[in-house]
Amino acid sequence: MSSRMAHELKRRREEDDDMMFLIFSALYLMSGTTNSEKIPRHTSRLSGRERLQEILEGHVMDCKVAFRMEPHVFKAIANYLREEKLLKDRRHVRIEETLGMFMFMLSHNASFQDLLYEFKHSGDTIHRHIKSIFKIIPKLTYRFLKLPHVEQPHWKIRTNPSFFPYFKNCIGAIDGTHIPITINGEKAAPYRNRKGTLSQNVMVACDFDLNFTFISCGWEGSATDARVLRSAMNSGFQVPDGKFFLVDGGYANTPQFIAPYRGVRYHLKEFGRGHRRPRDYKELFNHRHAILRNHVERALGVLKKRFPILKVGTFHRIKNQVCIPAASAVFHNMIRMLNGDEGWLEHQPDNIKPADYVDLPEGDDEYNNDVASLNNQMINGNSIRDMIAKKMWEDYVRS
Repeated sequence: MSSRMAHELKRRREEDDDMMFLIFSALYLMSGTTNSEKIPRHTSRLSGRERLQEILEGHVMDCKVAFRMEPHVFKAIANYLREEKLLKDRRHVRIEETLGMFMFMLSHNASFQDLLYEFKHSGDTIHRHIKSIFKIIPKLTYRFLKLPHVEQPHWKIRTNPSFFPYFKNCIGAIDGTHIPITINGEKAAPYRNRKGTLSQNVMVACDFDLNFTFISCGWEGSATDARVLRSAMNSGFQVPDGKFFLVDGGYANTPQFIAPYRGVRYHLKEFGRGHRRPRDYKELFNHRHAILRNHVERALGVLKKRFPILKVGTFHRIKNQVCIPAASAVFHNMIRMLNGDEGWLEHQPDNIKPADYVDLPEGDDEYNNDVASLNNQMINGNSIRDMIAKKMWEDYVRS
């Protein structure tokens, strides 16, 4: 290489070095400005704890909107979790704040970013405390969703001649309900329901006080109500000897699960003003069956009105999505035990836009004879139902 070429190459390298120095200097100055003038994320004068206190000590509607319950109910639940050592107070986050995060999530379908903004904590802190409540939901379900210990018929049956003695062994009602689920494409097919949307088929049982006594979550939206019931029975759901639940036409009629007569007027609106009175024992039975079974539909209506997260898709992990209906049922029961009001829900706008609700099917209209273990019990179930219905009709005609 000639000396002239070597000199030229050296000059170009020096020019390149000068250019890179200018570029790096500019980048350094830009980054230095950014680092030295960081805009803090949480600029509110109120910390998460102070914001929670403002809600709990302010107007009662603030707490109802934020957490879907009254302040005294919220505080009682937090104290219960503390006294039972189900949750612990942490240095920067007390149990009340942990509960507030979780209830705000259920009430608003709040994302972690929403919770971060509302409660002024880091994403890691929010995630850790939401997870801590998800972990105790199985324990709370065991404690607060229990089949009733029935020594005598419920007062709504015992004191009403339309129901007593015919339904004296009835301990509640059962229904299936679809809850939206968000799942990736390769696993989605079984969760696609007859409306074409994605859901889990959830089975619930409730008593005549509108408390949930059992819940089974996680079944695919394509599963029939009867299959979900069979799965629950295989997993330990037991009906006390001699007792029964009321179910709709999507279930087999068995001694433990009494369904209405098929092909006969059933829904309450079919017996409303301007319609004929019951014409035979089947119609009379169906009418009174519908009145009692309506309790489970009312309970589900209150549950979904209180926690509208049950009407929309979420982006929680599947394990938590399956847990959300159970968590909602648990807190529903706890609120009712603490005499929380629910009448205000009828006049309270939803926290989530109805346009975001997922279009979901109702429960199954007819039983598809798809559960052999239930089919084998239908003859006995039909005999029990006929005996009840005919005695009911005999008394009705006499009176």
